[in-house]
Amino acid sequence: RSGEMAKLTQLIDNEVFRAYATYTTIVLLKMMLMSLVTAYFRITRKAFVNPEDTASFGKGESAKKYLRTDPDVERARRGHLNDLENIVPFLGIGLLYALSGPELYTALLHFRIFAGARIAHTFAYLIPLPQPGRGLSWAVGYAVTISMAYKVLTTA
Repeated sequence: RSGEMAKLTQLIDNEVFRAYATYTTIVLLKMMLMSLVTAYFRITRKAFVNPEDTASFGKGESAKKYLRTDPDVERARRGHLNDLENIVPFLGIGLLYALSGPELYTALLHFRIFAGARIAHTFAYLIPLPQPGRGLSWAVGYAVTISMAYKVLTTA
């Protein structure tokens, strides 16, 4: 057991792993924030998908008018879904990448660019900024994940 603990301690002392943990936390918190943004738009636009969510606005027919879609809610939902589609692969591939022994500078570059691209993507989605802003920010983050995957595959 002490051998296992020593390995865990070595991992925590690994600068690349700590950088991965930091930037993973940043993008996960950003993704969690998208849930709150969606809830904010649902409440302020009074656009719900479940009948029980409309209970505070009345009962029966008067509450049914709040069972609807709203463009702002849908935009926030699509941004959140895009986070799920891109941040989840980053978590797995980024972890394998961090464990593959990259140089700290290169790893930081990957992690920072990915986090920046995802934050830019969120602003481009929510403001909304004209294309190709959102598309470019998505492509940059995607390319970073592919780059890390390539490094893992060529190192293994």
